[in-house]
Amino acid sequence: MIGKGWTMQKPRVQIGKRLVGEGESIFIIAEIGINHNGSLDTAKKLIDGAVLAGCDAVKFQKRTPELCVPKEQQDVVRDTPWGRMTYLEYRYMVEFGEKDYGEIDRYCGDRKIMWFASCWDEESVNFLEKFNPVCYKISSAALTNSELLLKKRRTGKPLIISTGMSTENEIDTAVSILGREDVLIAHSTSTYPCPAEELNLRMIQTLKQKFPECPIGYSGHETGLAPTWAAVAMGATFVERHITLDRAMWGSDQAASVEIGGLIRLVQNIRDIEKAVGDGIKKVYESELGPRKRLRQIREKMTA
Repeated sequence: MIGKGWTMQKPRVQIGKRLVGEGESIFIIAEIGINHNGSLDTAKKLIDGAVLAGCDAVKFQKRTPELCVPKEQQDVVRDTPWGRMTYLEYRYMVEFGEKDYGEIDRYCGDRKIMWFASCWDEESVNFLEKFNPVCYKISSAALTNSELLLKKRRTGKPLIISTGMSTENEIDTAVSILGREDVLIAHSTSTYPCPAEELNLRMIQTLKQKFPECPIGYSGHETGLAPTWAAVAMGATFVERHITLDRAMWGSDQAASVEIGGLIRLVQNIRDIEKAVGDGIKKVYESELGPRKRLRQIREKMTA
C-alpha cells in the first residue's frame, strides 16, 4: 500500500509522487468540484489555471444523483442555466461520465498535475477506481457515513478527510473507523462563503496535538486569500480552495471560490510564507555578518 512515509515526529503521507506533511512543501489543491457546470471545456480551463498557478493537484466531486438527491427533492422543479427542470435532472447535467473523466485523466496527465475527487456515494467510488486516482477526499458532509468511509479505506488509497460541520466526537469516530495511517485531516468550516469569525484557524494546532500521526491541513471557503495564508503560517501542511473562472457564474460554490488571478497570488505567497517561517532555531545568517560587524563596531565606539 502506498503512503507509509509518516513518522511520529514528522507525519507524512505519499500522494502520487509527492510527500505531504511536516517538513515538506505545502501541498496545494485547487478544488474544481462542480464549478465546471458540466462543461468539459470549462474543466480544462480550470485545470490550466491550476497548472499556471503552480498547484499540486485538482479535485473534482463525483455523485450518483439518484443516490445522493433525497427522494423528496428529486422532482422539485428549479430554474437552471438550461431552463426549468427537476432537481434530479439538474444534478445529472453537472455530472461527468466515464468518457469525460477519461479525458480529464488524459488531460491532467498531459499537463502533469495530479487529480482526484470526493465521492459522495459508494457507486461513485467504484466509478472512480477505474481511473486509479492518487487519493480520495472524504467531504465534511460524508464524515459520518461509516460505510462510505470503509469503502474508501478498502481502496488502499490515502484519504483526506474534511472536518466542517462536525463535532469533535464525530471527527474522533471517523478517525477511529479509518485508522491513522495514510490519513490527512483538513480543518474546515462548511459555510459558503465563510465569515472570518467562524474560520477558527487555531483548530489547526488543536488537530495537530490530537492526531500527531496525521498531516493536518486547511480547506477554506472564505472570500479573500489572507486566511489561507494565515493557515499556512499556523502550520497547515496542505491547503485546498475552490477555484472558478468567474465568481459570478452559476453554482452554489462559485461565491466562495478563487478566480485564477487570485489563485496565482495565493500560491506565490504560500511559497514565500513556507520559506519565511523557518525552523525556529535562532541563527546569525551570512547576510547579517557585514551589518553585524559594521553596526556593532559603531555601537561600541559610541559607548566607549
